[in-house]
Amino acid sequence: MNGRGISTVIFFDGDSYIVLNSYGHPQSLRYNVHFWLGEFTTQDEAGTAAYKTVELDDYLGGLPVQYREVQGNESQAFLSIFDQIIIQSGGIETGFRHVEPEKYRHRLLHIKGTMKNLVVREVKLATSSLNSGDVFILDEGTEVYQFVGKDASIAEKGKAKKIMSALDAERKAQIKAYVLEEGNEANKAAWAHFWNALGGKAPILGSDPASDQTVIQIREMYKVSDESGKLLFTPVQFAKSSLIEDDAFVVSTGPIVFVWIGKRSNPNEKKSSFVFAQQYLNDNPKLVKSTPIVRILSGSENEEFNSYFQI
Repeated sequence: MNGRGISTVIFFDGDSYIVLNSYGHPQSLRYNVHFWLGEFTTQDEAGTAAYKTVELDDYLGGLPVQYREVQGNESQAFLSIFDQIIIQSGGIETGFRHVEPEKYRHRLLHIKGTMKNLVVREVKLATSSLNSGDVFILDEGTEVYQFVGKDASIAEKGKAKKIMSALDAERKAQIKAYVLEEGNEANKAAWAHFWNALGGKAPILGSDPASDQTVIQIREMYKVSDESGKLLFTPVQFAKSSLIEDDAFVVSTGPIVFVWIGKRSNPNEKKSSFVFAQQYLNDNPKLVKSTPIVRILSGSENEEFNSYFQI
């Protein structure tokens, strides 16, 4: 698909997805392949998504940049494909609750991010899900309540307004909408209903704890090579000059782990490098396990990759 013009997409947190974004001139298309892993996706689903991504990459001649996306830590390249992402609870044939299309299913949506990075996610229908830094929408079908945290951003408020308008249009202007601003409980009846729907009034967190995580800046590079007759994963100097075309490399920056594939690297090195990157991420206690992993080919480096080698 071409990402431009895609308005809204709905993902379920119990599933995995593959998204192909093609861009550029029709005669010289470039590709990004993203496999997105929901928070509660099964190991079988995650493994299948990774395997099918490799198949798609082979079909396209190894040209795509591959992105491993984990719910809540999506790359900007992925988020920019869509105007709006809504993540709902459930999945298809998983050990979790199976979600069937159900009109007016009560849910609580969490709206979080900046103007360029906004995600709408369904969260637990409970007061404990709220925080003062974001905006939430309690959707009860015929009545919709918008909770505006006192420290919510302009972007989050704007996105909430658009969602409220979309729900109203979808339901043929049959809904009653209430905007509840933290600290202003003048509409006592609306607030009473809101608190009751979430299990009762309770203190609100100052901010979303997930937003307080500090990204550790780790600059490390490892070579993946079988030139010795055995496939080895060895550290090398973190420098662009260390990247040689005969091998593959795992490049850790902190925010992202890159897998760089040299033009003359062999199939074994190409295939194994992503596995080494995943193992490196799992074994490094300083890195967040949901850190994106991005596979990129020599000669197709993007601006983000190159920026980590600039002095």
